[in-house]
Amino acid sequence: MDSKVIVSNRSVLVAKYGSKGLLKINKALDKLKAADKKRGLNTQVIFLDDKVALKKMKGVAVTSAANPKENKLAIDAIFKMLSPSYLMILGASDVVPQQNLDNTMFKPGADDDPIAWSDLPYACNATYSRNPRKFIAPARVVGRLPDLPAATDPAYLIGLLATAANYQSRSLDEYESYFGLSTFSWKKSTQLSLSNIFGNIAKLRVSPTDGPSHPAGLLASRMHFINCHGGQASPEFQGQKGKSYPIALTTKAISGKIKEGTVAAVECCYGAELYEAITLGVDLPICQTYLAQGAYGYLGSTTIAYGPADINGSADLICQYFLLHIMGGASLGRAALMARQQYVAEVGQMDPVDLKTLAQFYLLGDPSIHPVLKAEPEKSASVLAKNADQFARAERRTKMQDVAAFLEKTKPVVAKASVSKLSADAKKSLQNLARLAGLNSTQEFDSFAVKIPAAAKGLGVKVAAAPSKYHVALGVPEVGKSDKVNRAVAVVAKELNGRIVGYRIYEQR
Repeated sequence: MDSKVIVSNRSVLVAKYGSKGLLKINKALDKLKAADKKRGLNTQVIFLDDKVALKKMKGVAVTSAANPKENKLAIDAIFKMLSPSYLMILGASDVVPQQNLDNTMFKPGADDDPIAWSDLPYACNATYSRNPRKFIAPARVVGRLPDLPAATDPAYLIGLLATAANYQSRSLDEYESYFGLSTFSWKKSTQLSLSNIFGNIAKLRVSPTDGPSHPAGLLASRMHFINCHGGQASPEFQGQKGKSYPIALTTKAISGKIKEGTVAAVECCYGAELYEAITLGVDLPICQTYLAQGAYGYLGSTTIAYGPADINGSADLICQYFLLHIMGGASLGRAALMARQQYVAEVGQMDPVDLKTLAQFYLLGDPSIHPVLKAEPEKSASVLAKNADQFARAERRTKMQDVAAFLEKTKPVVAKASVSKLSADAKKSLQNLARLAGLNSTQEFDSFAVKIPAAAKGLGVKVAAAPSKYHVALGVPEVGKSDKVNRAVAVVAKELNGRIVGYRIYEQR
């Protein structure tokens, strides 16, 4: 049988829900394990603070639940021993913490995230580090089924476990209708995304003037793509047109309107932040409201995300790839892994925006769920078909490990560098780009050197034709500093042979 491992922390669950609450959770887990067995999955639960269990894995149990390094090393030991087809993290970040990767775009007053909170390292073979450059080669199928931070009643988590146990794969035609939502400012970018995924833009809603309420029929579509503004600890997404930031979607607006089986990809800043709604006394995050209503999967960002206004890049791309792989029949977890690998493979070099994008987007949901039905085998050959399916899955996992190894050895990645001595022409180019983005022409640029692995050179990568440095400016446009919501822009310029040869302007989602 293929294997699935569910990891959590027993002591934290007991502290939150008591022994009786943990008993209820374990009963829900038993039902999920039984359902998985019927699907050909051998599922086991391992508590990361269980010394006996981790000793069997030749690892060390977690003693400080909030310690990212201890949790990363414990999960690495489990992967090394068991090589599961799927890993599901059970609980929000107060149960199993997200990893504390350094934010390559951090700049106070423009990008205020010192840390890009991330589940990406759990999906990578590389050992613990806070450096996002170490995690450009994801190889593992991972997803997180969150409970509510600071909760005392396990009912929410038990409901999500029931959804996972009772899920049904459906035909592709049930996932070809969609709910699309965009700010007016990013309408062109969103239209490109919807065209790439669904082949049309007919269902796109734009804020302003659409929202926060939307037709129930559209919200009942099982595919959702959202490209709006989001904020910290906020149960709202905003639209934008000029200096107007109307409310585009809220937790209350989707209550009772999300259909079981929905899969969502959300570009918004903080669109998958698991904030403490109970402690703060505010509505649940939109992402957790989706899951509470039976959504199977939700891909979103923990922190400030980036994307262009009129073309596709960064957040646009990773969200597109995820939904396309779902429609191709992949499990939620494999779709997330393939989206990450595709994102790394298709950029020339991993620039600072790319590193943050890869780090911050993660999957909420049971990674083993297949929303879209695969081709049915002949009934008379069901046993053979099941064996063939398991063999095919093993082949896919091996291939994705190979892809990860190739990316790790060959992908050029930037690293912070001292400010370059630029030519007068290069300085003028950067000044012009700053003005184009609405920034002051005296805006400072940080420099990043491109590090090309030796293996890439051996494979014939034309080093001379690749950018040698990137220069990044991050600030709030002059025309936007009086807005109620100050959204920064990032200018990423490429340098080759002392000349600025390309650029991209990103806006904060």
